[in-house]
Amino acid sequence: MSAKPFKVLITHPEVPQSGIDLLKENCELVRVESVPTNRAELLQKIRGVDGILWGGHEALNAEALDAAGPQLKSISTMSAGIDYVDLDEVKRRKIPLGHTPTVLDNAVADLAVGLLIAAGRRFHEGRKKIETDKWENYHLNWMLGQDVRDSVVGFYGFGGIGQAIAKRLSGFDIDQVLYTTRRRVAKDIEKELNAKKVEFDELLAKSDFLVIAAPLTAATQGVFNATAFNKMQKTAVLINIARGKIVNQNDLYDALKSNRIFAAGLDVVDPESLPPTSKLLTLDNIIILPHIGSATNRTRSDMATIAAHNVLRGLAGERMLSPAY
Repeated sequence: MSAKPFKVLITHPEVPQSGIDLLKENCELVRVESVPTNRAELLQKIRGVDGILWGGHEALNAEALDAAGPQLKSISTMSAGIDYVDLDEVKRRKIPLGHTPTVLDNAVADLAVGLLIAAGRRFHEGRKKIETDKWENYHLNWMLGQDVRDSVVGFYGFGGIGQAIAKRLSGFDIDQVLYTTRRRVAKDIEKELNAKKVEFDELLAKSDFLVIAAPLTAATQGVFNATAFNKMQKTAVLINIARGKIVNQNDLYDALKSNRIFAAGLDVVDPESLPPTSKLLTLDNIIILPHIGSATNRTRSDMATIAAHNVLRGLAGERMLSPAY
């Protein structure tokens, strides 16, 4: 049997089989076995590979690229966000880089709608009431939450995920979608989703529910701070399914503790993992999930498939299925 032309590193042992099967036809596979990833093992096994399926959120930087060597010609992450990649370094070396956006839009959007309802209707607080024997339904105004119907839903960032959320919420008879982005989306999308582009201050002031669905960049880091929360409605619900660092968590704690805003639902925090001693966990009016937006069997399998196709196309000198730059 002839040797396979390419050697590809799989940086995580739990990359779904769908991706492995595609790669192993024409590639010799090397796998990092440690969970969580042992950096030393990764840096040793990366030596001399032609391609990499980067399965985790480890730093993909000059150190890793140097360890791989100059023959490296194709990398794909298995994520939409690539804030753990030193993109300038990858570009400088002219190595094609793929990622896996769009395929996780539906799973993340489903979860975002769940968070929005769970936060607005006080699911976590309700569970705590049961656990502490405070079932006070003799009050007529007990545990009242926010209606989704006829609400204004704002989006900070309105790409594929934001639009998928808006599409789902249209079934809840919301009043309007507002969004803040650098560039306006296509007019037909605005019409379909009843969406209007507004400045950030207007987004803060008018949104009943505000969904963060933007990438983490120098421009978006920490923009949801005390100044922003003070411009929001007291009945507003904040949802973050993007990246934890877009929100100043100390300011969010203060805003929730003082009921400056009504509630928050987060699938992303900073750091991840969040320490069990975090003061956010003491609040009744917050729902926190451990970054499981794309965590469905189908989505993860699709992510592995696309990542594998990206790697194979890069090795063949073809344009990737979903290039990161």
